[in-house]
Amino acid sequence: MKLSSLKPAEGSVKVRKRVGRGQGSGLGGTSARGHKGAQSRSGYSRKRGFEGGQMPLQRRVPKFGFKNHNRVEYKAINLDTLQALADAIGTKVITFETLYTHGLVSKSDLVKILSRGSVTSALDVTVKGFSGAAKAAIEAAGGKANVG
Repeated sequence: MKLSSLKPAEGSVKVRKRVGRGQGSGLGGTSARGHKGAQSRSGYSRKRGFEGGQMPLQRRVPKFGFKNHNRVEYKAINLDTLQALADAIGTKVITFETLYTHGLVSKSDLVKILSRGSVTSALDVTVKGFSGAAKAAIEAAGGKANVG
């Protein structure tokens, strides 16, 4: 084997298409751009969503609904999750910081407790919101549901 005999692997190197180099090449004349029209001109760039002058899809489809910018999104945590957390860490006091340090919520979340599952121990829970059934279940087990 010699350096002069080295070649790239078969099919790994493509030959560049040389357009506009005469009719004999097969790519002269229009340089593989077809005849006339915007796409044959230099400097052409298609706008996003442009469909050749046809009414574009985003203008054909009707608008509906709206986004309420004042909507408050809560991160839902259920009673069974709270009970599992309390059993795992061995505490009866659960706050937002407790939920955050154990990876159940992110820093910017607003937390609301929902009533799936049940609470068996008296928990002291302090978060932004509770559903009615969740608050009743926590208080029935002898705990406190504090909004804060």
